[in-house]
Amino acid sequence: MPKLKTHSGAKKRFNLTKSGKVKRAHAFKSHILTKKDTKRTRRLRTGAYADTTNEAVIRKMIPYK
Repeated sequence: MPKLKTHSGAKKRFNLTKSGKVKRAHAFKSHILTKKDTKRTRRLRTGAYADTTNEAVIRKMIPYK
């Protein structure tokens, strides 16, 4: 089997936990933050887990993580 290429965008966005779940960050936190209230931006800081329906696809994109 040849080596697999890692998806460059996915390796920056996702991490795997020890239990095998896929960690991700929330969207909408990069710019135009003045109109978003503080409570919302604080909630967006916290991490989240990718949905189980997408986990298999994400794992294929980051095979060596």
